[in-house]
Amino acid sequence: MTYVITQPCVGVKDASCVDVCPVDCIHPTQSEAGFESSEQLYINPDECIDCGACEPVCPVTAIFEESAVPEEWNQYIKINADFFKG
Repeated sequence: MTYVITQPCVGVKDASCVDVCPVDCIHPTQSEAGFESSEQLYINPDECIDCGACEPVCPVTAIFEESAVPEEWNQYIKINADFFKG
């Protein structure tokens, strides 16, 4: 199971989650190309170790364990995964 960043992150990109992630699986970071043009941050499902460190630090409650993503935001599971495929 992985963690997923959902709709409340859109336009916010607080990046508190990036600071606490022990495996650096949240992108783009503020120092990466594409940060400014990216609508939100994304968690790489292949790199996430399911530690949950990101979830409590998110100031907009945008991060959920995949199985707990609210139904209205289920499309963000695919959106997060697709960000790393292209």
